[in-house]
Amino acid sequence: MFSEKIISWYLINKRDLPWRNTRNPYKIWLSEIILQQTRVSQGLPYYYNFLEKYPTLEALATAPIDEVLRLWQGLGYYSRGRNLHFTANQIVSEYQKKFPESFEGLKKLKGVGNYTAAAIASFAFGQKVPAIDGNALRFFSRFGGINEPIDDPNTIKSIFNFAYDLMEGADPALFNQSVMELGASICVPKNPKCDQCPVRPECIAFSHRLQDKLPFKSKKIKVKEKKLDYKILVNEDRIWLKLREAGDIWAGLYDFFSGELVSKLPAAYSFQKKHILTHQRLSISFQIIILENDETPDGGKFYSIKEIEALPKPIVIDEAFKITMKFLDQLS
Repeated sequence: MFSEKIISWYLINKRDLPWRNTRNPYKIWLSEIILQQTRVSQGLPYYYNFLEKYPTLEALATAPIDEVLRLWQGLGYYSRGRNLHFTANQIVSEYQKKFPESFEGLKKLKGVGNYTAAAIASFAFGQKVPAIDGNALRFFSRFGGINEPIDDPNTIKSIFNFAYDLMEGADPALFNQSVMELGASICVPKNPKCDQCPVRPECIAFSHRLQDKLPFKSKKIKVKEKKLDYKILVNEDRIWLKLREAGDIWAGLYDFFSGELVSKLPAAYSFQKKHILTHQRLSISFQIIILENDETPDGGKFYSIKEIEALPKPIVIDEAFKITMKFLDQLS
């Protein structure tokens, strides 16, 4: 039986990850939000840091958003951090501090899509619902020989139904974890380790030598090139920053001045950095300008070094801030 084979393999070969040893929906939800678009090795320290700082849902809900985003700094996709804080408040205020236990109920929470809802529903509450993340999508596409683009909603629905039928009689949490672990460690995107797969004889992609052709997408992501020009304004022991507005990819985070100054002071030091986002490749130039007057551009203000260290910033801005501090230390 399919489920027995993959679960037996999983129990022997699984990675020991902390969120796999709990039925606590808060811890499971936290891990799933952190691991969206993030490797386990990168997300694990953040998971521990968040639980240390906010051991309960209520602790997260009552925390200042700046503090939450500062702790999130470096993970990218900052809307996840904002949604994390919003949803914690949503559960506390609208759901009497308890997570919905159903797949459909969980999907009503902000930032919780089909996969995350299925993961929480199956891992925390034992609900029979397939958790189809990228690893599971790839595995089922190959195993079932599904020769349709996986970025088509109809294909995703077909794979969901295919997985649901295969779950029959299995423990939902173990089934989903087994499939995802197979996808992460065996049925990898390139050069899958088919010789180690417990269901290789039944796999259509393997029997027809289609592993390198499945899955496939119909659309390709277009990466745009974008240039940014920042002026790092220094006034004595303070640096000017502004808060990015709602609707911005960096909303809720702080960055430097990017307009025209009234004074035309030369840069004391210049440097450049590259920064890659999902749909953008940024080329960023930074100019450190030591102000000789009290010029204060609109839209932001000067902060002390200690204040800046506590503010949430995009990782590339934080890196530029550290370079700036080293330069200023050399001047003093």
